Amino acid sequence: MNRTRITLAALLLSAAPAMAENPMVGGAPMMETMNIVENAVNSADHTTLVAAVQAAGLVETLQGPGPFTVFAPVNDAFAALPAGTVDTLLMPENKDMLVKGLTPHVVAGDLSGQEIARRARAFSDGFYHMQAVSGDALSAQVRGRNLYIYDESGQAGRITISDVNQSNGVIHVVDTVLVPK
Repeated sequence: MNRTRITLAALLLSAAPAMAENPMVGGAPMMETMNIVENAVNSADHTTLVAAVQAAGLVETLQGPGPFTVFAPVNDAFAALPAGTVDTLLMPENKDMLVKGLTPHVVAGDLSGQEIARRARAFSDGFYHMQAVSGDALSAQVRGRNLYIYDESGQAGRITISDVNQSNGVIHVVDTVLVPK
């Protein structure tokens, strides 16, 4: 009888739809039940982004209902900017410039990496064009097995981790800071 129960339980478990777990980001588990900011503060790879979001006064917005698709640059992406850029932008007197530099990383809606790639492949030029909440233009392109996000200057950031689901949207980790014109 025990064997029957185990077999029946195994059959039921294998028939249940598999739930994909969120990937780890910056050494921390990302919880679908937490919002963008609550998850980002736990990522060791996003301390500069979190500091910038706080300095820009965007915490409340990114904790809001959304949904938002966020292209989240890692610390190394910020470090690749010209020397002194981040320190200058984090100064209170440069808050407007900081907001202008961060909001091109956010698109309204909940767009999975697969959906962005599907839309890019659907266009004859191979690009899916989006508008960030800042009004800046972003484009997505699939190159080989990678998905890239382009800013208005034509600079491309590769999505290194996609589909980090949040309670108010989705984060895609990018290796480049997207710069507005």
